Amino acid sequence: MLRRMLLASVGAIALAGTAFAADLPLRAPPPVYVPPPPVMTWTGFYVGLNAGGTWGSNSVDVTTVPLNAFTGNAFPGPTSIAAALAATGTQSANTGGFIGGGQIGYNYQFYNNFVAGIEADIQGVAGAHATSNRFGSVDALSSVGFPGNFATVDTTVHQALDYLGTVRGRLGWAITPTLLIYGDGGLAYGGVSSETGIFGQNIGVNLGLCCGNPSFFSNGGISTTRVGWTAGGGVEWMFLPNWSAKVEYLYYNLGSASYSAGFATALAAGGVIPVGTPIYGLASQSSTHFNGNIVRAGINYHFNWGAPAPIVAKY
Repeated sequence: MLRRMLLASVGAIALAGTAFAADLPLRAPPPVYVPPPPVMTWTGFYVGLNAGGTWGSNSVDVTTVPLNAFTGNAFPGPTSIAAALAATGTQSANTGGFIGGGQIGYNYQFYNNFVAGIEADIQGVAGAHATSNRFGSVDALSSVGFPGNFATVDTTVHQALDYLGTVRGRLGWAITPTLLIYGDGGLAYGGVSSETGIFGQNIGVNLGLCCGNPSFFSNGGISTTRVGWTAGGGVEWMFLPNWSAKVEYLYYNLGSASYSAGFATALAAGGVIPVGTPIYGLASQSSTHFNGNIVRAGINYHFNWGAPAPIVAKY
């Protein structure tokens, strides 16, 4: 009898423990880790491509001076002065064309919204050249009583930009985490060329009697790499975590240069002076500027090397 009572008690206790355990709350599983979104930053290295247009409004100043007559003849004096006056003048050299190339740079974002950096680029240029012709005619002998004798001159100038590169510092402000406005400036260098050609002829009855109607020509130029400065600004949009697009304007100034446009000799074409005799000469000098404007669009890939690592929560 006692045994039966003990067994019944043990069974009742077991049933009561099971019911009590069923009433206890279940323990929740640990939360699933969700990584934080990437930190948006402009800090890091980047490379990219750009393309756009360039134009410049320059001029070439041509100065020509008469030299002493080689023969001592009385008439080449005013004739050479007329030829020099006809060849002297200022001509426009308005260039314009396509520009495109690549860039590499580094940005550093600080104080939340400020972005400082440095960028280097180099571009090839197509079609950025200009040619200008100027025709001049000056009366040669009317001042000494021989009207109708004059010098006619056709002066041609050519200018071109072959390539352009810059190394610029940049300072900007992030209006939003993904939209940056900036100004920049620094060193500019480029391959440029300029050339002047002069062709003329002296015409008149008196010249026909003394030495014919001589023609003359000269040509000279430079082709070199010039170093100057550049400044501008733009806006850049980070449309994906590692990709940005930009539009910018730059003004560049590669300075000025002077070069000899050559030495022209007028040779007698007949008359009292033997054919082929040098009767006078002209020396010509040209000077010009090399500056212009660029508007271009570009795309950059950001490596984010050197950017701060995101903070990862620990559980």
